[in-house]
Amino acid sequence: MSKTRTTLLAATSALVLVAAGARADDYTDLLNILRAKGSLTAGEYRTLMAKHMHHGRYRGNAPEEPGMEPSEMSARQAAAQAAASAAAAQQAAAQMQAEMTKTEAMMSSPDIVHAMPYKPGAGVTMKVGTVDINISAIVNAFYTFSSGGSTSGGPLGGTTVASGFDSSSVRNGLLPGALIISAATQQDGIDLTAVFGMYPGIDSSNVGFLNANNGGNATALGTAGVDFRKTYITFGTPDLGTVKMGRDIGLFGQDAILNDQTLLGVGASGGNADPGNTSLGRIGVGYIYADFMPQITYISPVFAGFQASLGVFQPLNEFNATGTDPITGLGASGSAGGHTTPMFQGRLTYDYKAGDAWSAHLWAGFVEQDQQNILAGDGLPAATTSRAAVGGEAGGVLTVGPVGLTAYYYRARGVGTTGLMFDGIGENGELRDSEGGYIQAMVKPTAKLKLVGSYGVSALYLAPGEVNPDLVRRNEGEVGGVYYSWTDWLTMVGEYAHTNSKSHDGLNSAANSVSLGAILFY
Repeated sequence: MSKTRTTLLAATSALVLVAAGARADDYTDLLNILRAKGSLTAGEYRTLMAKHMHHGRYRGNAPEEPGMEPSEMSARQAAAQAAASAAAAQQAAAQMQAEMTKTEAMMSSPDIVHAMPYKPGAGVTMKVGTVDINISAIVNAFYTFSSGGSTSGGPLGGTTVASGFDSSSVRNGLLPGALIISAATQQDGIDLTAVFGMYPGIDSSNVGFLNANNGGNATALGTAGVDFRKTYITFGTPDLGTVKMGRDIGLFGQDAILNDQTLLGVGASGGNADPGNTSLGRIGVGYIYADFMPQITYISPVFAGFQASLGVFQPLNEFNATGTDPITGLGASGSAGGHTTPMFQGRLTYDYKAGDAWSAHLWAGFVEQDQQNILAGDGLPAATTSRAAVGGEAGGVLTVGPVGLTAYYYRARGVGTTGLMFDGIGENGELRDSEGGYIQAMVKPTAKLKLVGSYGVSALYLAPGEVNPDLVRRNEGEVGGVYYSWTDWLTMVGEYAHTNSKSHDGLNSAANSVSLGAILFY
C-alpha cells in the first residue's frame, strides 16, 4: 500500500467519525431551540440536559468543563475520536506496508521456487532465484504392421528390410522417448544454459557396435536402451552470438530431419520384427542423418532474418556399414580411421514471415572432414590414403495459410549414405559420390488436423573403377500421414509407408507398413 493511499484512508475515517459524533437526538434539539428562544434559562437548560444524560437519552459523555455547551462538548469529543481513529489507521497502514515489504523480500529469496506461466509445447518451467529450470519430455508408442513385401536377395546397405514375412510390433517412432532438463540464467551480462537430454526407447536393446541404435532384441527379460544424446552448455549475448560446447544435433542435415513430418511418426520401419530404439523415418531415404555429436559451435545473432552457425566436430571414422561382399568375401566398403583435423560443419538460415499470410524458412549447409589412413575392402592401404570428404545441402519450407511445401537436396563425396561416413569409401579405397533429397506437401483442413505426403530418395554411386554390383544404389519411399492434435500435448498419428531398396545390378527389396499411435510433448 502506498503512502498516499494510507493518508487518504486516515482522512476519510476522520471525516466520517466527525459527522457521526456531531449528530444529536431529537430531545437535545428541542432543548437547544427552547434555550435559543429564551424559554429556558441557562440553569434550567443544564438541569434538563443532565437528567437527559442520566437516563441515557444522550449518547455523549458529560462535559469535562463546567459551563460547556453540549454542542461544543459533542464537537470536541468527535474530533478526539477522529484523531484517535486516524492514528490507528496510520498504524495499521504502517504494519501492512511492513508485512508487504517482508513478503516481497521473502518471494525474491533464492530459497523460494516460482512456477512460471505455462506455454504449450515448451515444457514446465520453475524459477529458483535467478535460474530458470525447464523440464520437457517426449513419449510415444505405435503399433506397426509391415508386409514382407518382395525380395530378390536384397542389396547391401539397403534401408528396406524385407524377409518375405509379415511382422507386427509395438515400438517407438523416429523419435524415441525423451526427458530433457535445462538450467538457464544470466551472470555478468552473459546468458548461460546447461542442457541434459536422455532419450530412452520402449523396446529392448540389442547392445552392440552402435550402442542404443544397434537394433532391437524382442526377447524376454530384455531392457530398453537409453540414448544420452544431449549434454551441452551455451554462453553468449544477443549482440555477440552464442557458443555451444558439448554433445547436440549436428548442423549438416539438421533442418532436413527437423522439417520431416515422419519425425512425429514412424516412416520407414526398418527391422520391424525386432524394433530398435527408433525407426528410420526418412533417414537414408531422403537425407543423411544429422546425428548428435561432440562439438564447439558458434551461432551468430539474427541479422535481417539471416543466422549463421559454424562448428568444429569430433571427426568420424569411415565405416563399412554394408558388411561383406558375397562375391569377393571382402569388405563391401573401405574404411578410414585417421584424423589429424576435426570435422567442420556450417549452416546458414533465413526466415521471413508476412503476418499470418505466409512464411518461409530457407537453409544451406556443408560438412567437410579430412580422412587419413584409408583402407580398401581388403584391409590394405588405398592408393591415396588421405582424402577430403565433403558435402553440401540446400532446402526450404514455404507455408501459405493452411498449405505447406518442403523441398530438400544434398550432394556429397566420401560422406556416404544413411549415416555420416557410412559406406563413403569404395571397396577399392576410392571415394563414392552420393546425393538425394525429398519433397513434402502438407495441408491443414482444420486447426487440429494435418495431412502430409512425401517422397524421398537417397542414391549411392560406385567409386571410380569400383565393381560392386550388390551395393545399394537407391533407397526410396513414399509416406502418407494423418496427424491430429487432440490437445496441446497429445497428437494422434496414422501413417502408411512404402519403401524400396535397389542395388546396382537390380537386386530389389520392398516393404509396406501401416502405423497407428500417439506422441505426447510437454
